[in-house]
Amino acid sequence: MEKIFDVHAHYDDPAFDADREEIISNLLSNEVCAIVNGATDIETTEKGIELSRKFNGFYTTAGYHPEKAEETPKGFIEKIAQYVNDKKVVAIGEIGLDYYWKDVPREAQLDVFEQQLKLSKELDLPVVVHDREAHGDVYKLLRKYRPKGIVHCFSGSVELSREVVRLGMSISLGGVVTFKNARHSVEVAKEIPLDRLMLETDAPYLAPVPFRGKRCDSRMISFTAQRIAEIRGVELDELLKQNIENACAMYGIEL
Repeated sequence: MEKIFDVHAHYDDPAFDADREEIISNLLSNEVCAIVNGATDIETTEKGIELSRKFNGFYTTAGYHPEKAEETPKGFIEKIAQYVNDKKVVAIGEIGLDYYWKDVPREAQLDVFEQQLKLSKELDLPVVVHDREAHGDVYKLLRKYRPKGIVHCFSGSVELSREVVRLGMSISLGGVVTFKNARHSVEVAKEIPLDRLMLETDAPYLAPVPFRGKRCDSRMISFTAQRIAEIRGVELDELLKQNIENACAMYGIEL
């Protein structure tokens, strides 16, 4: 089987505290050729950088997740700009809007998201976008700044995926596409151009069937990829190979 490139995971998560370095080492020595860790704040950015220095094939992002929008310290944009000087920091993220969490003011989320979009344009770096129940405002800002990057764990409709393509961006799909109620994800997986589709786990979350509800890790992408290959009528290795090409091109990685 072709190697796996996990374009978005969270190996800084406490779910990996017991065996973090062991599992990363094992993954990158076997089925997985590369992992991009998604930061959510300064602490996770620094943890991602620390791990990236220990493992070839491990990369990270730098940025503030919308759930952390009220926690951004003064000068956080300048701090992120410093982190991206590290060659293993390949994108600004995970950034975006999350209106599911009602206790994080929308104004704060919008401000932090827009500042990070501006920075991505200034530095010519891709973004990793989080969009949960906030499609209207997310795409209003994406249309304004037109960054390169991905909308991760894409949860929108086919029509919205067409908007992503028109904006010159890509989407990544994870284990949700294997779930029985995953109508939108299946429709998107079938239609999205192959050169705009990438594969992720969002580990330790959203493990695919047959591991649903368990801790997810990057090797489980094979189950997500197999389901998408079936939906599209392509070979599994073709899909995995295209994912590597797409991810390397977007993140500026040479494997």
